[in-house]
Amino acid sequence: MGINIKRELFSETDFRQFRKNLRKETRILMEWFSSDAFDEKADICGFELEGWLVNRSSEPEPRNEEFIKRIRSTLVVEELSKYNFEINTTPHPFNAGLPSHLFDELAATWSTCLSEAAAMECMVLMIGILPTIEDRMLTLDNMSPLQRYAALNREILRLRKKKPLNIHIEGRKDVLDITHHDVMAEAATTSLQIHLQVSPSRAARHYNNAHILSAPMVAVTANAPFLFGKELWEETRIPLFEQAVRLPSFTDKTGRIISRVTFGTGYVRNSLMEVFLENLDGFPVLLPESFDRDLDRLNHLRLHNGTIWRWNRPLVGVNESGTPHLRIEHRVPSAGPSIPDVIANILFFFGAMHYLIEVTTEEIISFDDARNNFYMAARGGLDAQIVWKKGKRSTVRDILLEELLPGARRSLIKKGIEPDEAEHYLDDILCQRTATGRTGAAWQKAFIRQHGPIFREMTEAYQENQNQQTPVHTWRT
Repeated sequence: MGINIKRELFSETDFRQFRKNLRKETRILMEWFSSDAFDEKADICGFELEGWLVNRSSEPEPRNEEFIKRIRSTLVVEELSKYNFEINTTPHPFNAGLPSHLFDELAATWSTCLSEAAAMECMVLMIGILPTIEDRMLTLDNMSPLQRYAALNREILRLRKKKPLNIHIEGRKDVLDITHHDVMAEAATTSLQIHLQVSPSRAARHYNNAHILSAPMVAVTANAPFLFGKELWEETRIPLFEQAVRLPSFTDKTGRIISRVTFGTGYVRNSLMEVFLENLDGFPVLLPESFDRDLDRLNHLRLHNGTIWRWNRPLVGVNESGTPHLRIEHRVPSAGPSIPDVIANILFFFGAMHYLIEVTTEEIISFDDARNNFYMAARGGLDAQIVWKKGKRSTVRDILLEELLPGARRSLIKKGIEPDEAEHYLDDILCQRTATGRTGAAWQKAFIRQHGPIFREMTEAYQENQNQQTPVHTWRT
C-alpha cells in the first residue's frame, strides 16, 4: 500500500526540506547496510492485486470510493482511477501452508468484493487492461480523490513543462497513437505485484534474478492484448505504463535515457543500497511531503522510492519495533485471469527465484539481454525468441517447459510445499497454459478472431469464466 499524503500543492521550501530529509535517511540506510541491522528473516511472501469495478454492461464504473467504504477492510484500497481498487494480502512464510493461505485469503476477499459490487449493481474483474475501457473515460474527472494522485499528476506535468504525454504502441496488427494531458492513461493498466522478503546476504542475487525472470513471467502471465479496440502487444500494459507517466530523469552510462517507469540500469553488484543511491541522485523528488515521525522510519525515502516504478523494485520495510527488512516487489504480471491462475503465477515466481539462486544466472545472461528479453516477451509472448544461457536463443515456451517450471517445482517442494500442491499449480495449470499457449491474452485474441470485435461480449464471457474460477487454459471461446 502506498504512503498517502495530506497536500497536493508544494513550495520550493517543501522540496528543499524533503531533499534534506531524504539525504539523512539515505545515510541511515547506508549505516543499516554496513552494520547488518536488517532482519535476517527471509521468505515472507505477499502480493497486491489490482481490479476493475464494472457495471452490468461490462463498462468501467467510477464508484470505487463507495465500493471501498462498503468493503470496510484495510486490505482493499483505492487506485489511481475511480474505476479501480487494489487488494492486499497479509504476509505469510514460504512454507507448507503458503498455497492454501494465498488461495483462501484471496478467494475470501474477492468473494466480499463480488458481493458488495453486486449490492451496487456492479461487478468486479481482474484483467490486465479492461477491453471496454475507452480513451474518453480516462480523464481527471475520474481520478480517485486522494491527494497523492492529484499531486503526482501535477508534479509530473510540471517537470515535463506541461508537454503532453504521447503514447505510441506498434503491435503486429495495429498501431496506437494517442495524446494525454494528464497521467490518467496509466489507470488502464492493472497488475499483480508479488512481494518476497529476502535476507540481506541474498538480496542482491534475488534482485538480479527477478530481472532475469521478468521475460518468462511477462510472457506466461500475459493478459492485456487490446487497448481501445486495437490489438497491440501480448502484454500492452508494459509500454502503456511506461509511456503514460514518462518522465525522463537521467542518462545512464550507455547514454540511455532513464524514466520513472523503468526496467533499470543494471544488476546490483554488492547490495540493494546501490539502487537507493540511484534514487537519491538520479530521480527528482515528486511528492515532498514532510513527516514528523522519527527519520529512522525512512518515510521520506520510502515515499520517494514509491514514485519510481521499476518493474522490479527493492523495498525497505520497518516493523513496529523499528527493525528494518528488505523485500523485492515484482511488478511484471498482469492481473487475472482467475484466482487459480493468480496463485499459480505467484508460486511459480517464488519457486523460480529460489531455483535461480542455485545457479549463477546473472553471470551467464547479461543485463542488456535480460532487458531486451523482457520487451521481446511482452510484445511476442510465449513464442518470443529470447537470449538465454550461453547466448543461446530459445522461445520463452521452451525455456519454461524445459528448465524454469521443473526447477521451480523442485524448489517449491524443497521449501516444504506439498508435492501435490506444487504439481497442481505448476504442472496442471502453468505447464498446461504454457504448452497450449492459452494465456489470458491468447484467449482474448482467439475470442475476437472467432466472433469479431465485440469487446463487450468478450468481456462478459471473460467475466463468466473468471467467476467459475477455472484456469484460463481450460476456457472456451
